[in-house]
Amino acid sequence: MLLSLGLGTSCQWLAPAVPAAAPATAGSTVAFWLTNPDKSVLFQQQAGLAWGTAAPASGSAVIEVDEQQTYQTIDGFGYSLTGGSAQLLHAMAPAARQAILQELFATDAANIGVSYLRLSIGASDLDAAVFSYDDLPAGQTDPTLARFSLAPDLEHLVPVLKEILAINPDIKLLGSPWSPPAWMKTNNSSKGGSLKPEFYDAYARYFVKYIQGMKAQGVRIDAITVQNEPLHPGNNPSLLMLAEQQAEFVKLHLGPAFRAADLDTKIIIYDHNADRPDYSLTILNDPEARQYIDGSAFHLYAGPIEALSTVHNAHPDKHIYFTEQWVGSKSLFAENVPWHVRTLLIGATRNWARTVLEWNLAADPQQNPHTPGGCTECRGALTIAGSTVTREDAYYIVAHASKFVRPGSVRIASTLAPTLPNVAFKTPAGQQVLLVQNDARTPQSFHVRYHGQVFTATLGAGSVGTYVW
Repeated sequence: MLLSLGLGTSCQWLAPAVPAAAPATAGSTVAFWLTNPDKSVLFQQQAGLAWGTAAPASGSAVIEVDEQQTYQTIDGFGYSLTGGSAQLLHAMAPAARQAILQELFATDAANIGVSYLRLSIGASDLDAAVFSYDDLPAGQTDPTLARFSLAPDLEHLVPVLKEILAINPDIKLLGSPWSPPAWMKTNNSSKGGSLKPEFYDAYARYFVKYIQGMKAQGVRIDAITVQNEPLHPGNNPSLLMLAEQQAEFVKLHLGPAFRAADLDTKIIIYDHNADRPDYSLTILNDPEARQYIDGSAFHLYAGPIEALSTVHNAHPDKHIYFTEQWVGSKSLFAENVPWHVRTLLIGATRNWARTVLEWNLAADPQQNPHTPGGCTECRGALTIAGSTVTREDAYYIVAHASKFVRPGSVRIASTLAPTLPNVAFKTPAGQQVLLVQNDARTPQSFHVRYHGQVFTATLGAGSVGTYVW
């Protein structure tokens, strides 16, 4: 299910600070932020909506928000800071880079407060070249990892991360590998192949050295996934890792290595499409493996978003993460924003996801850089040409949640109305945030009821609204 995302815009907006939490009483107002699929409004604050006490007319659409029913805690919303994204950001003029990083990661005024980033451990397919942290000439091996080096990340990625951390020291970082070093693999190639059993232990220590090395740079890795898209060995780089192999690697090598090194970095399994919940269940059903595992990560290029709940319901003590969905360069804003908000921001979080991450943060106007054989149509949330920034579909999608649903927010109950998918949260500051998408072909008016008070809102066809009180 490769899904549309598309046309760019360089529209600027100035966003006043979100007002402090106020009780839902008659006469007080609800802050309202809007995006229309025709781009006539792009994540702009509208006139506040007034609370009232009048009961909605019989048969009208009502969304009831109930903070007494709580679900998962939210870790954050954001993007993958690919090596290519970091390279483009690092090449900008310093003042221009600082301005866009402030806009992305700061949490005040006209900024969108991105709170979670995914990094590649070694190269992803959106790096300019393939690399690992222990590349060797053909025929050589390094089981002691004597030649391990984070040098490739020190050129662009780490400097950009340090600037981001200066803006938001609390941002959470997830590391995901696309491939081990080629010498650890059955085909001695960056593309495809499987991890040789004799190098399971060395690869576990490779993760440990990565986490420790990043920490030495002042970069804390909150979590790792064991393998990006383990059932897709056709990318470059990539690795085939079946569920049984991942279970063995975690329970006998990676988990014990983390424990021996006294690491608190979370171990997250799977990191692939929702059509295979059995992959996570196979591993979580292994008691020796599950003791080391924090949860499972999903993408949605195949399968239903409800599969996340299948895994949650089988193992409710293990967390769920949504970690990737691309934006296609040939797709349309008018299709992308409604679908991503409805299916991911709303759908994934209603199915227990603690994160929702769009794919690459930045690309150039030709969707570069990428590896040979890597994605040629992955549009970034930003298009960067020199020091000029164009905000794209995924920028606005993520902003509708990231600015308001801060880490530590808890999903609360909200009733579903026909053609009005929605999700609600209570923030650490005590605000309520309601995200609604009009999935009808015509404008819809609806009512929101909270603590006996009601406000009325209208959304155009396909439009997205975030309501904060």
